[in-house]
Amino acid sequence: MTERRSKGDGGLHWDERRQRWIATVTLGYDGRGKRIVKKGSGRTKTEAKRKLREVLRDNEDGVALGDDTYTVKQAVEDWLAFGLNSRDEETRAANESLSRNHVIPHLGARRLRDLTAREVDAWLLGLSEKLSTRTLRGVRACLVRAVNRAMARDKVKRNVVLLCSVPTGRPGRPSKSLTTEQARDVLTKTAGDWMHNYIVVSLLTGARTEELRALRWQHVHLDGIPSSSPPVPAYVEVWRSVRSGGDTKTRKSRRTLALPTRAVDALRRQRVEQAELRLQVGERWTDNGLVFPSKAGTPMDRNNALRAFRTALAKVPNIEPRDWSPRELRHSFVSLLSDSGVSIEEISRLVGHSGTSVTELVYRHQIRPVLQTGAVAMDSLFGTGDAEG
Repeated sequence: MTERRSKGDGGLHWDERRQRWIATVTLGYDGRGKRIVKKGSGRTKTEAKRKLREVLRDNEDGVALGDDTYTVKQAVEDWLAFGLNSRDEETRAANESLSRNHVIPHLGARRLRDLTAREVDAWLLGLSEKLSTRTLRGVRACLVRAVNRAMARDKVKRNVVLLCSVPTGRPGRPSKSLTTEQARDVLTKTAGDWMHNYIVVSLLTGARTEELRALRWQHVHLDGIPSSSPPVPAYVEVWRSVRSGGDTKTRKSRRTLALPTRAVDALRRQRVEQAELRLQVGERWTDNGLVFPSKAGTPMDRNNALRAFRTALAKVPNIEPRDWSPRELRHSFVSLLSDSGVSIEEISRLVGHSGTSVTELVYRHQIRPVLQTGAVAMDSLFGTGDAEG
């Protein structure tokens, strides 16, 4: 006589049509009174029972039993479609690019419930041969968020991606800074180019490209406040950026900067040239009050700025435009100030960092590393002659 299976163990039978053993379990009843039955199948009784045990274990852990065929690709696609609605367009585009180029092609076909930490480790290690460490962090973050979203919807019990660390990737392109001579050439040789005024203001104030592309005329004060005591020189309020909501990168990034004379001249010139361009464009001009818009008055994106910047640099001898980007004008600003003896504390305030540690970390190649105070003091006390024998 066949032993009756214990209550709660489910059922086990042979499916002739599928040629597989089928394990079943009843989990209760839905709102319409219909039994909730989940199934596990296998070529052998043992395999079918194992699948049944996994189902029961998930149920005891409080994990709803979703579709066992739910894949990594489906999880990522769902996250891209519904998990990024509150992010700005550039963030959504960046995450979609990382996911479609590096996550889905390698792991997309894998069933999410079967994904292991070992597979994720191997995937990241393989990508490290062609991606920078920073990009690897972004790729892993995409998968982490996609799996977290799937967990919240009971598609998987845990996020194995969190168990995996990011390996060291390929070295990224190191940021550079213009020398004093190169900076002079850039300021003079790009004169007359559409991006010249942008380049002057960026190089002489150290403002981020995302801040300059969001700068509005209402925040530019070219006459200063001569009636105050003492008189306030020309200044610019760096209070906005192209980030979501118009906020600057950090609270410390909101700053008011005095303008060098050359930057004042550039901004006066920009106002005149923009008025002339508005007349030429006519009804096609979109007035957003921006200081550095596109040639139609609309906001410039970073790709527009990069192309225009490199076109302007083509006029400067001994500089390869493809090797430079607008953000390196900010690096040059830091380097030139450091070479001029400006303290790290003052540089940190000018570039809108929360502290000197951030400035030293991000611009470590631009900051003078030699601390000379001790040597100067000792030379003053004891002279520079050879020690007596």
